[in-house]
Amino acid sequence: MQSSGNTKKAQDAKLHFLDYWRIIRIRKTVILAVFLLVVLTTTVVTFFIKPTYASTVRIAIEKDTSDIAPLIGFRPAAQYDPYWIQTQFEKIQSRSVLHPVIVDPDLNLQKHWAERYKQPLTTNEIYQVLKKSIDVEQGRNTSVIEITVYSELKEEAAKIANKIARVYKQQRVDNQLELSNAGIQALEEQEKAQEDKIIAAQAEVDRLKGELGVPDISLADSGPFTSTTGPQIIAKLEAAKTDAEITLIQHRALYESLAALKKEDFRKGVLNSVPRNQRLSVLIPRYDKVIRDLNSGGGAALGPEHPSMAGLEKEKEILENQIQEELEGVMIALKQSVDKNQMVVASLESRIEEAKRKEAENTENFRPYFTAKRKLESLQRFLDAIRNRRLQETVDSRLPKTSIVEIYDLAEPALKQVSPKLGLNVALGVLIGLVVGVGLAFFIEYLDTSVKTIDDVEQALGSPVLGVIPQNVSSLLEEGPDSPHAEAYRVLRTNVLFSRKSDDITTMTVVSGGAGEGKSTTIFNLATIFAQNNNKVLVVDSDLRRPSLHKIIGVSNANGLTNYLMNDGRLDEVIQTTKLSTLDFLPSGKLPSSSLGILNSPQMKTFVKDVKSRYDFVFFDSPPIMGVSDASILASEVDMALLVIQYRKYPQAMTVRAKQMVEKVGGNLLGVVLNNINISQDSYYYYYSGYYYDYYEKSNIAKEEKKENDKNGGPKTGKTTGRPELVLKKKY
Repeated sequence: MQSSGNTKKAQDAKLHFLDYWRIIRIRKTVILAVFLLVVLTTTVVTFFIKPTYASTVRIAIEKDTSDIAPLIGFRPAAQYDPYWIQTQFEKIQSRSVLHPVIVDPDLNLQKHWAERYKQPLTTNEIYQVLKKSIDVEQGRNTSVIEITVYSELKEEAAKIANKIARVYKQQRVDNQLELSNAGIQALEEQEKAQEDKIIAAQAEVDRLKGELGVPDISLADSGPFTSTTGPQIIAKLEAAKTDAEITLIQHRALYESLAALKKEDFRKGVLNSVPRNQRLSVLIPRYDKVIRDLNSGGGAALGPEHPSMAGLEKEKEILENQIQEELEGVMIALKQSVDKNQMVVASLESRIEEAKRKEAENTENFRPYFTAKRKLESLQRFLDAIRNRRLQETVDSRLPKTSIVEIYDLAEPALKQVSPKLGLNVALGVLIGLVVGVGLAFFIEYLDTSVKTIDDVEQALGSPVLGVIPQNVSSLLEEGPDSPHAEAYRVLRTNVLFSRKSDDITTMTVVSGGAGEGKSTTIFNLATIFAQNNNKVLVVDSDLRRPSLHKIIGVSNANGLTNYLMNDGRLDEVIQTTKLSTLDFLPSGKLPSSSLGILNSPQMKTFVKDVKSRYDFVFFDSPPIMGVSDASILASEVDMALLVIQYRKYPQAMTVRAKQMVEKVGGNLLGVVLNNINISQDSYYYYYSGYYYDYYEKSNIAKEEKKENDKNGGPKTGKTTGRPELVLKKKY
């Protein structure tokens, strides 16, 4: 199922493309005319346009900076900025750049262009023309700008381009210098004003110092707000207090640790804690020597009662007492040091508090002075900043700035013109001509609501197409049965016979929505085909408004249908024969004004029944059905009707209305005949008619030539069959 659906879509797409191709084939005259008109116009205009030459100057631009690094700071690195580049594009094309070019005496554009345009031009008019002649572009991903100037004179284009580049460069340098000078002048004014403020602030500081009696000092290491001795005194007292507290802590800790020792450890602790006591350093070695003497082997042999031993014991006792007294003195000295340091710390704390109190009073009293002094110092710093910046800008303004615009590729006169380009213009003319021609063809086709294809007929009318008749069809009675057009009518005859519901349906009329759609030719040729098939046929010219069948046959229209219906003659008297024995013709006859509406009379109905009984088939011609009632009457009185529609003549709405009118009166509409088809232009209809001309007619010609050759004993050069040559249009 899916495969069949895809196949159907492919066929629809192919048919859709063929429809487009058919429109192009049909409207090829319009397409060709528009194409030739556009191409010829483009070519002629190209030859008449004056040649234009272009010259390009290339410049590299940078943001405003000096050629070398500034005195203070550094030169910023160049960064790509598309907005800045676009701004330079606009500046290059501005009046400030182009006006100096216009008034340049070497170029003298006002004089030359006035001669060129045959009228004097103002500066603004020249500016507008010059701006349109300039094209500014940027090199891709670079800061390179290409300034292209177009002119009728190649030398003039080069001179203008180079002049624009030079003016732009000089303007950039001058603008930068002007901005720097303006900035330096503003800094100088600010510096002078700041100096005046400092003088006033210094006078105020001196006045407050004298009035308040501020003991101001200036030390190299002092901060900006330290200007009296009070903070320094407080700092020194606090440093002394800190030292005293440290000494107190050390001595107190030593005293308490020694006091906590046991008697046997006390001496050792003192000696370790106070190693530099001179007296102890003398007594202890003597004491140690006495102990060694008492403990020596000689002392033990002498005994304790020996005078030398008694003397040593006495000396030992004396030394122990002296050492003990010295140790106690050390402890007393430590206790006194602790007490002394406590008193020093207390005294320093008192003096610090007093100094702080005095400093607080001085700070409150001297506050206006210090405020004024801070203001003076702030003004001085600001003045220094202004002075440094002025000096920097002054030096920087003197630095060269030629690198902001570098002209490195001067414009030269062009070797050949840039416009007009004949090849390009003709190619564009060809392309545009084809597009416009095809577009116009499709637009005309869109506006054309006439019948174009069999599908249009069947979709709009819901009726089958029974025949397709080509262009330039004349009477088949004159052309004969071998006419190349006869096959189309044979196809129509076959379709008509198969479309009948019964064999007793033998009367037929052909109707159309408008005049000139080929009803008369169609009905007569169809009747001729029936007659050539050995059917007894009568053709009745019942178009009483504008009869034309008698002209096709070449007979008189003096007596005919109207005479018979008005009882002015018998039927045998008004019916005329033709050179085809099976084909009879009944002209319309003269139509007096008193006989209008005669086709709706009982005589007409009787006439139809009478001729139906006499002939195998009866064909009635009729006037256009739109606006005339005769065609509707005929359609209701005969057995069947055909609707003839001329190819691409009337809107589809008219054909729909014609069908509705036939059906409204009860007529039996068998189908539709498409008439006047141009087979050579519209290949859509080739297989409906053209194929038969090529196949059957050429086959018949070959058969007749073969018979003639056999009869004459073989083909002979230069001898024809005696048969008129068929002239067939090429089929596609």
